[in-house]
Amino acid sequence: MSALVDWPDALTQWYKKQQRVLPWRNQSPNPYPIWVSEIMLQQTQVDTVVPYFNRFIEAFPELSDLANAEEDTILKLWAGLGYYSRARNLHAAAKIINATGWPTQYANLKELPGLGFYTAAAVASLAFGEPVPVVDGNVIRVFTRFFGLPEDSTTQRMKTHLFDRLLPAVKTQKPSDFNQAMMELGALVCKPRSPQCPACPLQAGCFAFTNNQVAHLPNRPARKKVPHYPVGIGVIQHNNCVLIGKRKKEQMLGGLWEFPGGKQLPNESLTETVIREVYEETRLTVDCLDAIASINHAYSHFKITVHAYWCTLISGTPTPITTDALRWVSLDDLHHYPFPTASVKLIQHLHQS
Repeated sequence: MSALVDWPDALTQWYKKQQRVLPWRNQSPNPYPIWVSEIMLQQTQVDTVVPYFNRFIEAFPELSDLANAEEDTILKLWAGLGYYSRARNLHAAAKIINATGWPTQYANLKELPGLGFYTAAAVASLAFGEPVPVVDGNVIRVFTRFFGLPEDSTTQRMKTHLFDRLLPAVKTQKPSDFNQAMMELGALVCKPRSPQCPACPLQAGCFAFTNNQVAHLPNRPARKKVPHYPVGIGVIQHNNCVLIGKRKKEQMLGGLWEFPGGKQLPNESLTETVIREVYEETRLTVDCLDAIASINHAYSHFKITVHAYWCTLISGTPTPITTDALRWVSLDDLHHYPFPTASVKLIQHLHQS
């Protein structure tokens, strides 16, 4: 019974000895880098985030620098990290905070763009010492195992249940240490596969370990098969430039630039796809020439293969039908614009061809 009663302290003491050295962790918490890191860590592994975080803070050392930056500059630094709405929300929230100051309470932080159930709790506890628990994927995995919770772990109901159940525990410890300890345990020890139970400070009180249920928890419904879409892209040459369009903010990858194109329709050749998509997006009539490259790319819920073709302009004036803007740009100037990862790979092929 004592192991169950004392587990918050055991967890925090483990963290003090085992925590990783990360650039956003320091002795005098600053809400700005903590907030930036937590936004970046949404849906993204720590090892991937670290170099992006360092470059971002170097470019925008103070919150005011971020608030006053151009969106294209921010997206360019974010390019390759994915989930670009995070960057746009970060910018929008920075403008609000720069004008009104930091909200210091969990309830108020949740009102900022991009700070929801988890991230607001992380900033409130790590930066301002408010005793509210974080509930991210690592925490869900650790405590569905520890408490023995067989229900669907992907629901908001489970997140709320764990928040309520962990709230008394976080109040017994330094909130920043307790919350980071929970997440660190999930990242380093209580892993999805091959968890290192002998190294776990919570092993003695863990339901899953005691009842041989570690492999069965958390309960995650089987994922649906990820669809795959062939995509035709046109690189239109005209006066030593190529045409790019800026995606609308409300779209996936909003604010990034791309070459015109889209999904192949049934019974349509890829060159027919390119010609149709270019016209629908720009009102330009083009002729589709040589293939440039085929590029595979995976998003969270689907996969694509991008088939890119050189195109020549036949007629028309560029008109942004499905984008916020269209622009003729030389190949040498493409690096000034933020592109999604698949387009970055295509641009590398363009420079090689």
